[in-house]
Amino acid sequence: FAGVGKTREEIAYALEQGIYCFNAESEAELARINHIAGELGRRAPVAVRVNPNVDAKTHAKITTGKSENKFGIDFERIPAVYEWISKDCPHLEIRGLQMHIGSQLTTVDPFIEAIDKVSPLVSALKKDHDLRFFSIGGGIGIVYRDTLESGEAGWWSADSAVTHPLTIEAYTRAVVPRLRGLGLRILLEPGRFLVGNAGLLLTRVLYEKRGSAKTFKIVDAGMNDLIRPTLYEGHHEIIPVRKPNATQTELADVVGPICETGDFLAQNRELPPVAEGDLLAVMSAGAYGFTMASNYNTRPMPAEVLVNGSTAHLIRQRQRLEDLIAGEHIPGGA
Repeated sequence: FAGVGKTREEIAYALEQGIYCFNAESEAELARINHIAGELGRRAPVAVRVNPNVDAKTHAKITTGKSENKFGIDFERIPAVYEWISKDCPHLEIRGLQMHIGSQLTTVDPFIEAIDKVSPLVSALKKDHDLRFFSIGGGIGIVYRDTLESGEAGWWSADSAVTHPLTIEAYTRAVVPRLRGLGLRILLEPGRFLVGNAGLLLTRVLYEKRGSAKTFKIVDAGMNDLIRPTLYEGHHEIIPVRKPNATQTELADVVGPICETGDFLAQNRELPPVAEGDLLAVMSAGAYGFTMASNYNTRPMPAEVLVNGSTAHLIRQRQRLEDLIAGEHIPGGA
């Protein structure tokens, strides 16, 4: 159970459900978990999240391992914190150590730097405490700019360090030798890597608007459905669902229906000709898409469909307008 802001109710619920481990982010949180576990007559399994002060070389909003970030306890304080847990927190059971330096990393160097810095600390802690695991976090990046091309083996073998992100083979070659000697279970968090390229957002062109400065393709999906372009300047490849006959392209912005200029899925993008009613596929939307979506501007959430071979399954129903007000009550009303 990770996160810097665990509530009392969440901690109690996790203990009652037999959580494998709390990844604690501060001494105050450790004290809170210890107190709640004592009230419930339990021992809470914990791992401390260490902040190694390593720059992940990723977007500033998703780097999580620098000293100015809100995550974890400073590297230098970890030994003293573990001693404090052992001596003064009778309702805590030390399980391991955890770190996570950032998301969407496209080179292996930050991983190496973090592991090389923290591994000796893990070895030292293991001598005095019953460590079972070392969680090295996640962050392995995926392809966003060349989604379709990356489906071909030849794309990966081409010699272009700029184009190619980190591969799982390169990652394991770098980190496994550094971890093997620890004699601990190694935990990973490869969420985006597993599902990011597996999902796409389907949207329909509502209008084409040609202004004096730009051409806009106005679609029925917006920042409320996929906020990454607005929030992170994230790039998502956008292609017509039906391959157009024409080969020419035009420069356009793909924008949504929300009442903000920041509501866009792409800006200054070369696109093939698309007309009103055409479907567009916004690629690489399988991670941080629906989970970051909202009902902003009274927009219902889209449906989710799981495609398995030639079979499609509706796994989340589309919201209706009625659903948006289902939990609301008017004071004094019937």
